[in-house]
Amino acid sequence: MPEAEGKAAKRNKTEDPAVTKFRDYLRIRTVHPDPDYAGAVVFLQQYADELGLPSKVIEVHPGRPVVLMTWEGQDPTLPTILLNSHTDVVPVFPEHWRCEPFSADKTENGDIYARGTQDMKCCGIWYLEAIRRLKAEGKRFQRTIHLSFVPDEEVGGKLGMWKFIEHPEFKALNVAFALDEGLANPLDEYTVFYGERAPWWVRVKCTGNPGHGSRFIENTAAEKVQKVINSFLAFRAEQKAKLEKSGGCLTLGDVTTVNLTMLEGGVAYNVVPTEMYAGFDIRIAPTQDLKEFEQKIQSWIAAAGEGITYEFIQKFEDQTCTSTDKSDPWWNAFSTACENMGMKLKLEIFPAATDSRLLRMIGLPAIGFSPMNLTPILLHDHNEFLNEDVFLKGIGIYCNIIPAVANLKI
Repeated sequence: MPEAEGKAAKRNKTEDPAVTKFRDYLRIRTVHPDPDYAGAVVFLQQYADELGLPSKVIEVHPGRPVVLMTWEGQDPTLPTILLNSHTDVVPVFPEHWRCEPFSADKTENGDIYARGTQDMKCCGIWYLEAIRRLKAEGKRFQRTIHLSFVPDEEVGGKLGMWKFIEHPEFKALNVAFALDEGLANPLDEYTVFYGERAPWWVRVKCTGNPGHGSRFIENTAAEKVQKVINSFLAFRAEQKAKLEKSGGCLTLGDVTTVNLTMLEGGVAYNVVPTEMYAGFDIRIAPTQDLKEFEQKIQSWIAAAGEGITYEFIQKFEDQTCTSTDKSDPWWNAFSTACENMGMKLKLEIFPAATDSRLLRMIGLPAIGFSPMNLTPILLHDHNEFLNEDVFLKGIGIYCNIIPAVANLKI
């Protein structure tokens, strides 16, 4: 056996059981468009039984199960802590991966390659393994801790967290504070997310005069869609320049991004179409007034001519952020626990969208946090990986954060 293979085999032979659990979870193909939620449910229920945690499966929509686990506190009347994660992962392009994307292969240096390593099966296992350690130490906390494993986050959560927060089972949880996913940080610091940009998906329909492709037809749908695209992308350029000129004072979550993501129209190469469509993915910063921004969209469309309409495929209108002031008891408990471990925190607005926005929407303080420092940001990317040492360190971090918030007296 070659020396490198021998070292890898030795490392695997002495693998920490928590890492083995993580890799087993990664191998469950909860990938869209047909996620194996049934396989995830079986895995998670067995996990709960192993830890002595009561669990239940709540089908918030046919074929969309939420797995809920509970560690009861010493005072069950107190508002509770929610540790949330999602079970689904985004699609893969296997030809661009160094290994099979659901094999959870581990390299000699401990890098684990699989879809979901960073986004976000790591969090679910961090919660569970931290609770395993805390229970083994005989710990009990004042507040009840709930763990939720929800479906469909990667496709907007309409049949996942949206349904769950409306369900009687969720309302009965009496949640006071929640933790959810964050992002890796390539530096020796930890990114913490206290808010998110509002996702708007806009579909613009432009109508115009038809005709033969050999003529100069006036007032065509194509001319109008060009003007619309120019307006949207001019704003995009302004925001990009704002970010670049900030000298690092702003992050991606502090500006509004606009991207043309869909173009539709036409019936034949020699026919000028009567209709054309443009689709835009817009992520609006919390500092941007939503009413004013929609008026801006309306002005762009009006300037492009008559016969143009738009609709929202998605329009999220809540811009609530979680307090990061030390006077806030939840933030103080969380941040103090991190500081006591010598962790440097970097506060940001999450640039995309997670289930945290829905928790904040209903008035719950929620922090997005995935303790992965010295790690490239690879969510949704080819060759997504997480090093096992970073993963194991994350368990210890949660072993300190969970008691801090679960014992908080307000």
